[in-house]
Amino acid sequence: MDGLATGKGTCLKHFFAQLMAKWKIVVIFLAKFGIWGVGAAALLDSSSIPIPMDALLAVYVWNDKAHFWIYCLLAAGGSAIGGLVPYGLGRAGGELFLLKRVNRERFERMRTRFENQEFLAMLIPSMLPPPTPWKAFVFAAGVFEMRVAPFMLAVFCGRMVRWLALSLLVLKLGPGAVEVVEHHALTAAAVVGGLAAVGFAWWWVRRKRAGKTLED
Repeated sequence: MDGLATGKGTCLKHFFAQLMAKWKIVVIFLAKFGIWGVGAAALLDSSSIPIPMDALLAVYVWNDKAHFWIYCLLAAGGSAIGGLVPYGLGRAGGELFLLKRVNRERFERMRTRFENQEFLAMLIPSMLPPPTPWKAFVFAAGVFEMRVAPFMLAVFCGRMVRWLALSLLVLKLGPGAVEVVEHHALTAAAVVGGLAAVGFAWWWVRRKRAGKTLED
C-alpha cells in the first residue's frame, strides 16, 4: 500500500509539473480563486480561452478527494455559463455565416434535424472528451435558436456526467486517468454515442406509442 501511495504521489508530481510547464500563468491565476478556480477555468474554456479542463479538474480532485463532486458541479456550471458566449454569437449572426457555406435547402434540413432532437444534440457533445468540436455544436444551438434554459441544462448535464466519470477514474487511478481518457477518447465517444442512440430510440418509440394511444 505504501508503494502504491508513493507511486501515485510521484505520478501526481510529474503530472502537475507537465501542467505547470504548459499552463503556468493560467494555473497561478486560477489558484487565487481557491475552490472557485475550477468554475472560472470552465467558464474561460467554454467562452474564449481553451484550457485543459480535464487536467485541471484531475489536480483539484486528487488534492481534495472528499469534495470531488463539488468541483464537478462548479466546472459544469461554469461551462454552461461560458457557453453562452459562442451560443450568443451564433444567435446574433450565425445564420448568415452558415448560409455563406451551405445553400438554403441544406440549411433548413440542418435546422429541422437540430430542432427535432436539440437537447440530445447538445447533451451528447457536452459529455464527450476532446477532440470533440464542442464549440461548433454550441454555435449551431445559437444559430438554430435553441432556448437558453434547455441549452444550459443540456450543457450542464453533459459536462456533469463527463467530469463525474473522470473524477471517479482519478480517485481510482490517480491523475494519470486523464491520459487514459485521452488515449481512449474515440472508444469513449463510440460508447456514449451508442448509449445515446439507444436512449433516443427508446424515447422515440414511447412517443410514437403515446401518439397512437391518443389517436385511438
